[in-house]
Amino acid sequence: MAGARAPVLPLQQARNLQLAAQGLLRPAARAATPAAVRRCIGRMELLQIDTIHVVARSPYLVLFSRLGDYPMAWLDQALAAGHVFETWAHEACFAPTAQLALHRSHNRATRQHWGVALGRTGDPQQQEHLARLLAHVRSSGPVRSADFTRTDGRSGGWWGWKDEKLWLEALFARGDLMVARRERFQRVYDLAERVHPGIDALALPDATAVRDAFIDASVRALGITQARWVHDYFRLKPRLRDADLDAWVDDGRLVRVAVDGWERPAYVHADHLPLLRQAQRGRLQATHTTVLSPFDPLVWDRERASAMFGFDYRIECYTPADKRVYGYFVLPLLHRGRLVGRLDAKAHREQGMFELKSLFLEPGVEVDDELLQALAGALWCCARWHGAQRLRLVRTSPPALGPRMRQALRTCEQENA
Repeated sequence: MAGARAPVLPLQQARNLQLAAQGLLRPAARAATPAAVRRCIGRMELLQIDTIHVVARSPYLVLFSRLGDYPMAWLDQALAAGHVFETWAHEACFAPTAQLALHRSHNRATRQHWGVALGRTGDPQQQEHLARLLAHVRSSGPVRSADFTRTDGRSGGWWGWKDEKLWLEALFARGDLMVARRERFQRVYDLAERVHPGIDALALPDATAVRDAFIDASVRALGITQARWVHDYFRLKPRLRDADLDAWVDDGRLVRVAVDGWERPAYVHADHLPLLRQAQRGRLQATHTTVLSPFDPLVWDRERASAMFGFDYRIECYTPADKRVYGYFVLPLLHRGRLVGRLDAKAHREQGMFELKSLFLEPGVEVDDELLQALAGALWCCARWHGAQRLRLVRTSPPALGPRMRQALRTCEQENA
């Protein structure tokens, strides 16, 4: 019942429960497979897309953090085969095709996105452009934005996009087009009915059913969450309050718990009751060390990452260079249930070198041999996954970490030569 006394969890066990739900508690038990890629996306519900590629692009890196070494082409193949699809959620994301009807309904009826607004515009000229482009795709087949040449000599609208890119995005957001595949990470658009035959016959749930399904999926994916964080996973509105989840607790879909140090209660999905029982007994042990994407579900919500892990994280690629504190595309470092540092890295692909431009440890992190060895192993694993044969550490904070870290990296390289 909603008023029953809530079990109390130590904060570290709450962290470990979230890591377990996200597939980050322990290293992968076996070598990755294409099916494991699909299961991983299903577990997270959403895999955010971003194009920055100083290291591997974010969706590939998120999978690496959970699966270890795997061919990046497996994600592309999953999209082309229709196992996952692209959609707008909290941002542009891959999602399991089993959730297609939910996303299609939400994007048509509720989603607030500039592409949807442009697709629905009452401007006759814009509608004529959209209709003409849609007819072109219908008659000529899949297209990329790159297939259209700018002829006006001017910069376009959003991000300097040419008109055809804007119209393709509008037709995608509206649901007329879907992403059939990616070529060198460029979207290839085609008619929705050709990408997913029978899509127009899908029974679309109403807004209430969609909202309930997304709340359910959010809490399950997060493992443990405060009510105020639930909405951000699928970017629902408004933000949830504890009272909004009373009925969920009463009917047993969620369990309300207390976490040491939190004023607000937390919620665990009924599917994770076995994990909750282990956490209550202090038996969830985190053993995984890896690098994370800035857009990993574990850290993309800044407030949640701060409360869960004491990790104040803001991506700085959109910050002027002279105002950055850590670097352009900084990767959080996960070690045995804690976010212990940040890495500003760059993959020099042609030279086969993975550069660790800056490695920062969080305040209060104790540097011992176990930490050094685990980080060195994780960094070499990431470098080799990028195809690098060399790894170079430029600087560390604190500076005294540098010599010990370089020695640990050399030792790891020799042991795995």
